[in-house]
Amino acid sequence: MAATTHIAYLFDPLCGWCYGASAILEKLAALPDFSIALAPTGHFAGSGARSMDNGFAAFAWANDQRISRLSGQPFSEAYRRNVLGDHTRPFDSGPATLAITAVALTAPDREFDVLKAIQNARYVEGRDNTDISVLSHVLRALQLPEIADRLVAPDDALIAANRTRLDTARVEMRRFGANGVPSLIVGNGESRRLVSASSLFGSMETLVEELKAA
Repeated sequence: MAATTHIAYLFDPLCGWCYGASAILEKLAALPDFSIALAPTGHFAGSGARSMDNGFAAFAWANDQRISRLSGQPFSEAYRRNVLGDHTRPFDSGPATLAITAVALTAPDREFDVLKAIQNARYVEGRDNTDISVLSHVLRALQLPEIADRLVAPDDALIAANRTRLDTARVEMRRFGANGVPSLIVGNGESRRLVSASSLFGSMETLVEELKAA
C-alpha cells in the first residue's frame, strides 16, 4: 500500500489564483494517496484588506482573465458587475476565513466543500463573500445552519482558533519562503518542502509526479 502524501494548502478565500487552482486540487483530494489540510493565511484580511475602487477592480479583472485562461475556471459578468463594481464593500477575506475556521472546528470533512461554495458564490454567482449574510446563506445552503449561526455571532473560542490558525500558516509561509498564495507544503516532519504554485496550473500528471517526488 502506497504511503499517504500529506499536503498543507496555504490559501486565501479571496485569492483569484487560489480559486483557479481549486479544480485541480479537488481532483488531487479525491486520490487515495494524498491528504490535503487547508491552511488559511489571512493574506487579504486585517492589514492585508483594502478598499475596492476602479483601479483595483480593473487590475483584479485583468488578472482574473489570465487565471481563467490558465485554469479554465469561470469569472462571470455577474462577479465583474456586482462584486468588482461595488465600491461600498472592502476587499477583506476576514469574514470568509472565519467561516472556514468555523467549519474546521465542527465539520472538518466539509471544509473543502465550503471553500469551493464560497469561491463559487463570488466568482460565478456574483455575490460578495466579504458579507457575513452571504456567507451565512452559503453555509445554510450546505445544510450547516449551526455553523452559520456561529459565524453571525462568533464566540471567543472561534475567534481564538481562527487567530491561531492564521498565525500557524504565516509561520509556515516564512519558514518555507512562500511568497504568497496559493502554496503547497508537502511531506512530514523535517522532510517537508515547498512546491511551486505554478505546478497547480499545469497537468494533473505532472503535479502528482512532483508531489510524490517531494
